[in-house]
Amino acid sequence: MSTSESEQPGQERRISDAQTMRALSHPVRIAIWEALTLGGAMTATQVGERIGESPTTCSFHLRQLQKYGFVEEAGGGRGRSRPWRIAHFGISFSTSNDDPETEVASSSLARMFRERQQSRYQTWLETRNTFPPAWREAAGETEAIMYCTAEELEQLNEDLRAMLIPRFQARVTNPELRPPGSVPVEMHLTSFPIEHPGPGPEQSG
Repeated sequence: MSTSESEQPGQERRISDAQTMRALSHPVRIAIWEALTLGGAMTATQVGERIGESPTTCSFHLRQLQKYGFVEEAGGGRGRSRPWRIAHFGISFSTSNDDPETEVASSSLARMFRERQQSRYQTWLETRNTFPPAWREAAGETEAIMYCTAEELEQLNEDLRAMLIPRFQARVTNPELRPPGSVPVEMHLTSFPIEHPGPGPEQSG
């Protein structure tokens, strides 16, 4: 997807070009995007306080994120007091690309997101004893091994996204919908073959 294409605010954005992936592949920019996703509209100063960066640094990276369509001005304020918000509820991109440049860019971006997720998970493991018992019992880990085709696995992932995301998506962008006592919860759903299927029909001959 080119950066000039327009989409409805709040909808997930699909990224497919290397330049846009590289634009997001920066630890500060990912941190800013995540902070605005969780905290709603914020100024560069507020974002900086949340992620531990200076307002000047955040202002620069916010403008870069705006250039590539990841954030937008929320209205009101001037200069560094202008609030910013995410332009889309989420982003998605393929980690399997025929173009070598896009493959490198998508792999790098996926690795950065995964490292941040693993860091948050490690923090949970190290601090979970400080959480109330109800939260420790509610959190969980699930692992399953199953035999399926690539087509079945793709459909399973689509079914899971369709079941989970719409139910809670509106709460991310609209704090009024969050029930009392709710906090941000991160769920990782990963699925991958643990054995190589061998050459495909077009290669076996």
